[in-house]
Amino acid sequence: MTMTHVPGRWVEGAGLVLGPLLLLAGVLVRAGEDDFFHGQLAAYAAAPDKMVLSYSLYAAGAVLLWPAVVALARVIGATRPGWATWGATLVVLGLFGRVFHAGASHLAFRMVDTLGLEAAQRAVADTYGAFHVFKAVNICIMAGWIVLAVGAFLSKALGATVLGVIRCVALASAAGLPLGVLKGSSDPISLVALAGLAVALVPLGVSVLRNGPAPRWWAVALTVALIPTAFVLGLTG
Repeated sequence: MTMTHVPGRWVEGAGLVLGPLLLLAGVLVRAGEDDFFHGQLAAYAAAPDKMVLSYSLYAAGAVLLWPAVVALARVIGATRPGWATWGATLVVLGLFGRVFHAGASHLAFRMVDTLGLEAAQRAVADTYGAFHVFKAVNICIMAGWIVLAVGAFLSKALGATVLGVIRCVALASAAGLPLGVLKGSSDPISLVALAGLAVALVPLGVSVLRNGPAPRWWAVALTVALIPTAFVLGLTG
């Protein structure tokens, strides 16, 4: 029986290349702003288009990382299945948490529009520690990348040379990326973590995309047409 990899080479390759780059772009767009929620809300009040672009790029990057993690875990799993399973599971759970945080940040920005900056800052301050089920994945957000990096090192999934070791260390550095709602993530540690994620995953993505036949023309046309169509339909509610 022929086994089909899901979601497939093109989705996984795109996730490996675009996921880290979109995250890095999102942070660079809002670089220089206060990294905590009151400063992020003030930045939105002053330049809403810039902050919406920044957080949108970041959220899209987080979503695209799941097929990237699947692709890397498949390579690791060829020789280290346990590390692959635990690493991928923890990272994907952590990505769910980051997408939840993105939704909460979106709501906070909308409060600036409707309530004004000071009222929105007070509302966020009064509710910032409120319980939600995704608090349970906070440890996954931090630990998942380390587990995946150890698996990549043991399996030589990112290369057996010194460069491969460097890429594994770079992958583990993603654990240093701040988590939570309305986090600016433009401090040096965050930028190093995101650059490390790009160093670790983008070359693998390029390899995945090149290792096989080109997509059929109709698949490319359908994908190109689907993206704006889905966006327009989403705007209509």
